[in-house]
Amino acid sequence: MFRGASKVATLLAALALLIACSPRLDWRTVQSPQERYTALFPGKPDKLERRIPYIDQELLQTLEAVKIDDDIYSVSTIQLPASQSASLSKLLSQLQANLIDRAKGSGGDVTVEDAFYKTADRQRLPIKDYFLDLKVNSNPQQLMRVRWINRVGPTGDTWIYQISVLHANAGNENAKTFLSAEEYENFFSDFSPE
Repeated sequence: MFRGASKVATLLAALALLIACSPRLDWRTVQSPQERYTALFPGKPDKLERRIPYIDQELLQTLEAVKIDDDIYSVSTIQLPASQSASLSKLLSQLQANLIDRAKGSGGDVTVEDAFYKTADRQRLPIKDYFLDLKVNSNPQQLMRVRWINRVGPTGDTWIYQISVLHANAGNENAKTFLSAEEYENFFSDFSPE
């Protein structure tokens, strides 16, 4: 009888360890050759495409995103034709202002930090990370970390990437502190445009 109870206890302990070791995040490398990047997502992302109006034309925007609990990990890509390259800074400013103005308009905070990203050929290039506290009734409700990267492709087209994580139900967490944790840092540090 003692031997049977010992086997049951051992089996239960092994099952508990297996459950405890079961990762919440299922990290996988996602290659997007059409959008010219490789990213490490914490699960299988869904892919959406839409056309967005911009200066008398429509630009194709591609979004790959995955939701894990209260977090949405996403990479948005816009291809700006070579003939429109002069409007790059205006488009980037518009993309940034949409989020930053929303955060500030809610009474939230925006923190900007220097960071680096690496290209497919392993170059380390400087970039800015934006940490946003989005508030409702003066309480943080959502936290966001976002960076914008632009790269010129072989045909002269410019690729604009918005890499972001949005965390809901934040409570009183600080965006920079919370979204600098390893699980979020992996997503940002392992994004590589061509």
